[in-house]
Amino acid sequence: MFSVGFLYAVTSLLFGIWVGSIPGIKARLGFSDGSLGLSLLLSPLGAITGMILSSKIFMKISVGKWMFTGYLIVCCIMMLQINSVNRIMFWVCLYCFGGISFLNGVSVNATVNLMEKKYKKLFMSTCHGMYSMGGAVSSGIAALLFTLHISSGWQIVMMAIIIVTIIFFNKNYLLANNDIIHSRSAFKLPSLSILGISFICMVSFMAEGCVADWSAIYFKEVLLSPKALMSLGYAGFSVAMTVGRLNGDVLIAKIGSKTVVVSGALLAAAGFLTVVTTSSIIIAIVGYVLIGFGSCCIVPVLFRASANIPGVSTVKGYAMITTGGLIGFLTGPSVIGFIAEKSNLSKGLSLLIVMSLLSAYTAWRNPFIRNKETASMPHR
Repeated sequence: MFSVGFLYAVTSLLFGIWVGSIPGIKARLGFSDGSLGLSLLLSPLGAITGMILSSKIFMKISVGKWMFTGYLIVCCIMMLQINSVNRIMFWVCLYCFGGISFLNGVSVNATVNLMEKKYKKLFMSTCHGMYSMGGAVSSGIAALLFTLHISSGWQIVMMAIIIVTIIFFNKNYLLANNDIIHSRSAFKLPSLSILGISFICMVSFMAEGCVADWSAIYFKEVLLSPKALMSLGYAGFSVAMTVGRLNGDVLIAKIGSKTVVVSGALLAAAGFLTVVTTSSIIIAIVGYVLIGFGSCCIVPVLFRASANIPGVSTVKGYAMITTGGLIGFLTGPSVIGFIAEKSNLSKGLSLLIVMSLLSAYTAWRNPFIRNKETASMPHR
């Protein structure tokens, strides 16, 4: 279980370093807010490519082989991305990162769904908790290494070496997952209710992506934060996500999936409102903590719901819903960049307040997100 769970942490361990590197990349390669936002659109284009190729890949390659290979590749891409010497190199890395990340996400989440059914035990929230824990750890490491005057370029190299070593030590456990997770089944258009879950996933991932890509810049350029504190917004968000997710299965069982998603979306909206209306670094960190606690259990609930939609297989349900999620995660930062370019970054982040409120309403109305599970649920 650790071997698969650790892969969730890999992406966030890399992202924690990436967050702290963005202001430096922006300055080094001469990006404005708008041009940086436009550049970040290359990642969703890569994700779309990954989505197109996923059926052929997962019909031929076992999920274990992909997990072992895909996460090694993404470590190499992130090293090159953070150390890009020109815009072309940066753009190619963003595109490749989007594609490989999509395929990695399919592989690990499909594997966890299979493991939950095999062992009749819930793992999803804990695995996502490891993702959040990785972000908190790497953000803290980045802040510490910045105080020691170690650049992001060297930080990512050190982190990648550690990750690759652990993956190789767990190689046999990963390769033991020899399931072929995609079949040649016919394509079926999703119902409005499934699209609703995909929209909620999009908003949640969009919020997470914007915290990752813009929090450090917001702290530096709007709040005039010292360099050592630039990553603490993301760190506070990640700590809250970790604590919430590690206790997520108990919370969901106690108050219900619908209550968790609706109240979580409202709390995230309150967090973004706090961030954009304060001039205090401490209060802004509190705002990011609220966003983390609000967002923590939404995605695990959605992924579990996607695996239990009547008439839809686990892999198909995951693919339909996470497509929306990845679009939000990868395009959200770009949208914020465009708004920041035309107005300012505070107004750009304010979009997340509206989106989170819409997400809460959609969850309240959705029949597949419910507090009490029933034997069947009609399509709508």
